[in-house]
Amino acid sequence: MPVMSVVPVATPIEVDEDDLAQVRFNAEGLVPAIVQEQGTGAVLMLAWMNLDALRRTLTTGRTWFWSRSRQEYWCKGETSGDRQWVREAYYDCDGDTLLVVVEQEGTGACHTGARTCFFRPFGAGTAGP
Repeated sequence: MPVMSVVPVATPIEVDEDDLAQVRFNAEGLVPAIVQEQGTGAVLMLAWMNLDALRRTLTTGRTWFWSRSRQEYWCKGETSGDRQWVREAYYDCDGDTLLVVVEQEGTGACHTGARTCFFRPFGAGTAGP
């Protein structure tokens, strides 16, 4: 019997204006967003969101970020194919950091091709994630 691959689907999260009002953006209008893999709990990456990127992330079920260097929006995986499918989203107790739990498609989250951006440990002989 052939093995069928399951294609992830977007699962939008309802936007609640009261929740959005709790998010504290910095002076540049940005908030850090930690991206964590569903199931493994691995921290895949950290990127920046403004209010519009956060709204896009919630309403489309895909991760959207603001590129500080290019000054433009980007949807993770549009060029690499390594898409992130949002499963849960949280803001922390202070409202100044986001956590986005995703189903990671493809080889990984890092632009280097690694599964996670956090693959370079400090200290000799220590193992990374």
